[in-house]
Amino acid sequence: MSTVADEIAALATRNGLTIAVAESLTAGHLAAALGAAPEAADWFRGGVVAYSRHVKHRVLGVPEGPVVCETAAAAMAVGVAALMGADLAVAVTGAGGPDPQDGHPPGSVWFAVAGRSTRSAVHHRFDGSPEEVIDRTVEYALRLLLTAAEEINAVGRMAGAD
Repeated sequence: MSTVADEIAALATRNGLTIAVAESLTAGHLAAALGAAPEAADWFRGGVVAYSRHVKHRVLGVPEGPVVCETAAAAMAVGVAALMGADLAVAVTGAGGPDPQDGHPPGSVWFAVAGRSTRSAVHHRFDGSPEEVIDRTVEYALRLLLTAAEEINAVGRMAGAD
């Protein structure tokens, strides 16, 4: 059975897409999931594990202020796409737990996707232990990335029909 990362790999390979990630609370788990997918060396540019505020602000261009917010997630996605020269990027930042962060309860996560023709951000709250929050965050981020890759694929097919 195909995993979400495998589906992303197939779309990226078929469409010549390059992908990058910026992650905070997931601490590399998202990059590891993509790096283990088929032909990752051809389409996965890499990622930035921006666990500290310093890295978010200095490396990814997140504005000063809270880092568990839509603005931070969006800046992380745009920043890593530019840094890695990727067509599509996903970013995650949040309070993994067990303690709150920036006034947000554990399990509060912001996601952002940035690409040539797409930018979006969404907030989600996951229940569970920090490990469960990480797992659910990775799965949700992969699904967002897959949806964005499918949209790019659909636009490419429509452009090819002209």
